Amino acid sequence: MIRAGDRITNARTGQVMTFRKTGAETDGALLQIDCESPPTAMREPEHVHPLQESRFEMLEGTCSFSIAGRETQVHAGETVTIPANVPHCFWNAGETTARYVQEFRPAGRIDAFFETFFALARDGKLNDAGVPNLLLGAGIMLEHKDDIRVTRPPWPLQYLTYVVLAPIGRLLGLGAP
Repeated sequence: MIRAGDRITNARTGQVMTFRKTGAETDGALLQIDCESPPTAMREPEHVHPLQESRFEMLEGTCSFSIAGRETQVHAGETVTIPANVPHCFWNAGETTARYVQEFRPAGRIDAFFETFFALARDGKLNDAGVPNLLLGAGIMLEHKDDIRVTRPPWPLQYLTYVVLAPIGRLLGLGAP
């Protein structure tokens, strides 16, 4: 379980998260994270947070965002807020490490999702697109369906796939780290 002060690193992208406030500490209202993202050409998969607004306050550097299909850059001193259920992804296409504060309202269980995915990256269990194999991913994505969803394929197809494959993955011992 993530607590304020915990620090995790994504071995695949180099992103570092230090948790300021957790949902457990804010009665579920807010997750607040200090983040550092080094320059990289790697993008995370486009996704939505079905029930959560996400906010980025840039402290240093620049991050590029694709929000609802439109690309924009957010520079130090600027803030971007992404409403719940809006497709997006972000990356640091600049030349220096970007530092920013990321917030999720309500907190949901997205902190546990980050902890799991960063551990999968550490253990070399993500492909070049940042995704685990389908049997492992099905259980994780089903568990976090209210926190995060990739935008393709359509959600009903994803959900059906996860419901069918997650039990098979569990039977094969493919649980989250």
